[in-house]
Amino acid sequence: MKISYLAIAFSFGLALLSPLHALAEKTGENNGGAAAGMPANEGKVLSTLDAPGYTYMELANTEKRFWIAAPTTRVKPGDRVRFEQSLVMKNFNSKTLNRTFDQIIFVNSATVID
Repeated sequence: MKISYLAIAFSFGLALLSPLHALAEKTGENNGGAAAGMPANEGKVLSTLDAPGYTYMELANTEKRFWIAAPTTRVKPGDRVRFEQSLVMKNFNSKTLNRTFDQIIFVNSATVID
């Protein structure tokens, strides 16, 4: 039953939250050459981590660097990705990756674009 409640809570959060306007704080670091003026729901892939059912991607968008977690997606550094619907989680601990993300955006889909 716990999984059902978590799934409902996650779905409800997705329906109510649209965090695209609050992606991640500016880091002041080099963003790996991400294109200026890129839409808020796009980014250039800097690095990836795979876990069962998810692909974690570090993206750069204009002057921002941030992480997203998408359903398993074939992607490589340098690809430009567009993502849809999201839920921001702060201080998210991935037990599978043994890593805590300061902030991560969980998305329903991520697509590599030209």
